[in-house]
Amino acid sequence: MQETFGDFFQYLVYQENRPLIFTQAVFWIFFGGVILIYQFIYRQNNIRNLFLMLFSMYFYYLSSGYYFVLLIFSTLVDYYLGNAIYKSEDQSKRKLYVTLSVIVNLTVLGYFKYTYFFTDTFNTVFDTSLETNNILALSLNKVLGLSIDASRIFLPVGISFYTFQTISYSVDIYRRRLEPVKNILDFAFFVSFFPQLVAGPIVRATDFIPQIYKEYKLTKEEFGRGIFLIIGGLIKKIFISDYISVNYVDRIFGNPDGFTGFENLMAVYGYSLQIYCDFSGYTDIAIGIALILGYRLPLNFNSPYKSINITDFWRRWHISLSSWLRDYLYISLGGNRKGKGRTYINLMLTMLLGGLWHGAHLRFIVWGGLHGIALAFHKMWMEIFKSKVSDEDESFVSKLISGIITFHFVAFCWIFFRADTFELASKVISQIAQSFHPEVIYDILVAYKNVFMIMLFGYILHWLPSNWKQFGAEAFVKTPDFAKATIIFIVILVLFQVKSSELQPFIYFQF
Repeated sequence: MQETFGDFFQYLVYQENRPLIFTQAVFWIFFGGVILIYQFIYRQNNIRNLFLMLFSMYFYYLSSGYYFVLLIFSTLVDYYLGNAIYKSEDQSKRKLYVTLSVIVNLTVLGYFKYTYFFTDTFNTVFDTSLETNNILALSLNKVLGLSIDASRIFLPVGISFYTFQTISYSVDIYRRRLEPVKNILDFAFFVSFFPQLVAGPIVRATDFIPQIYKEYKLTKEEFGRGIFLIIGGLIKKIFISDYISVNYVDRIFGNPDGFTGFENLMAVYGYSLQIYCDFSGYTDIAIGIALILGYRLPLNFNSPYKSINITDFWRRWHISLSSWLRDYLYISLGGNRKGKGRTYINLMLTMLLGGLWHGAHLRFIVWGGLHGIALAFHKMWMEIFKSKVSDEDESFVSKLISGIITFHFVAFCWIFFRADTFELASKVISQIAQSFHPEVIYDILVAYKNVFMIMLFGYILHWLPSNWKQFGAEAFVKTPDFAKATIIFIVILVLFQVKSSELQPFIYFQF
């Protein structure tokens, strides 16, 4: 009995080697408990918001351990600065407060995300031997008498996402697009809302805060839609992304020289599908859970590999980030209001910083820079060869060729995103270019038939016409409850059969 209680208790506290994520069965047990309590309180806004805020904080603790202190810190800073911005009539003070909000948030983000990057760069350039310590761990050890390892700085899960959310709150109040929340508990709820807390979508204050004060409303169709999104997200993550990652992509990118160019090319295609299914799968689950709880989160992916140009791609990929960078960075830099040359520079700076947002490594800067160059080139092309024919009027063949070129450019850029080093990225490209070995393609297809079949299934699913997908969602919503339950049961059985022994963390947790 004591051992059983001990086994149960370990799920109630943070485990460094087993953070709480959506693909764990224990999360759905927790969520079942949330729904059980929720049915008694959902009509009372204040109690509902307080309950979800407390569970969200607990969820973040189970995902990140003592780093939940940073979430509380960001909440306190931006709540009080937001109020100060709103109440002040002095423009210089308002500008000072919003600048302070941005600086404090980016300093915290920069310290935990980029300290090693800048320290290593400084040591390399100036031949020094600077070392780093985890200031937060040292402080908690001293104040609370803990024994947290202070020799390493870990990246807190979701810090890039909730940092951008709190910045948007202060900036939108400064721009007079938003009024502050009524109290700090409501703001804490906005910052910590658990479905999207650790990997997005990045929710703007202007979109979410008004929902806090609305009465709970959920139609039967929306409930069915939420279930459909959750099931689809789990299929994307476990059945497609995790399977091709563990059984193929990781092997190839770990040792590109040991495989033919064709195998490397298929790994690039595989990773392109993996990262899409991984990230969009998470956001589908997040949007579905939030919808069941009565909150509407923004669309974050819109079939990005259907894009016919790179600008179209960034309208479809990680929409909450690309629109955030556009509204809070690109426009703040001047956007396209200061001439063509400045426009191209602003695009490059935005994408370079967008690449750096994804990780503290030159590879991500290269990835962002390639996309920046492509966006600037496409904008220049459209200005020089501006056509009177709209995208809708272009021929199918023209769209197909443009789509193929765009997809392969994006896939090429993913090489730098996935490879652990520039050397490995170079080897992948070299193998594809110089050691393709077409004579063994058939044997490779047979050897990895299960992986390639799942990849084919994933791409077909992605490229299906939007109205077909909508029809499938509506058909699921209209099915009787017992049929929904049967479908859910079958999906769980299939996912249990194909899942790896160790569930893979969501890729964007590292950002």
